Amino acid sequence: ISLREAESLYLKTKSDNRSSSFTKSVNRAVKYLTSVAGNKNIKEYTRSDANGFRDSLLDKNLTGTSLTRILSTIKAIFNFIKTERGLEFKNPFEHMNYERSQGTKDRNPIPIEIIREIQRKCREKDDELRWLIALLSDTGLRLAEAVGILKEDIKLQEPIPYILIQKHPWRSLKTPQSQRKVPLVGQSLWAAQRIYLNQTSSYTFPRYNKGSLTNGGAASAALNKWLRREGFGEYTLHGFRHSLRDRLREEECPSEIADQIGGWSNKTV
Repeated sequence: ISLREAESLYLKTKSDNRSSSFTKSVNRAVKYLTSVAGNKNIKEYTRSDANGFRDSLLDKNLTGTSLTRILSTIKAIFNFIKTERGLEFKNPFEHMNYERSQGTKDRNPIPIEIIREIQRKCREKDDELRWLIALLSDTGLRLAEAVGILKEDIKLQEPIPYILIQKHPWRSLKTPQSQRKVPLVGQSLWAAQRIYLNQTSSYTFPRYNKGSLTNGGAASAALNKWLRREGFGEYTLHGFRHSLRDRLREEECPSEIADQIGGWSNKTV
């Protein structure tokens, strides 16, 4: 079986309920490999091919994170075909050597005083995009989770208002633990109330749900651009999620409860 055939079979099996970015990332990784080592029988690739592929990626000045993502995709395709077809060969893309931290920056938590300032500006602006930022700020939701919810997922009439995070056809969840109820407090509660009162669509953020899949990338670009323009350029939206973990810890919230609120995998038995 050739690499291109393996790519097709891998996508046919694995791409259900995945975003279009998954397919694009697989196509891109295979394109990079074939440009360096050609489209060969899957068992004919050697460690020399793998090292040459890695070096070609390094020449593109990719970050260690991007390099890892591409190499992991290729490794996964080879392991999938090896298992699926019962083939006997050593995966040449296992245990690749390179600097994984190359060009990466730590995504630090956002200090609480900065969060309060961002929230203040969101209330002043009081529009759809600022509601989204405020919603993230006191819930720690992943951006795609927030962008893909429906109005009916916002439960404001409950004794403790919450957002129901669940799988939808247009937006999958990262892990099984991601399905959860997240309490609405502070400015996230304000944002949810504004959305519920003003949004006429069944989607909370219809501008990012026009096709068959939620466009989280467009939301990320627009919101991070606004943060930079307002003087918060050293922080990203994901920083709210890191901050939530710190804030829960400072309140001595049990780690099991914090895991449930954030949708993190529980590391205990």
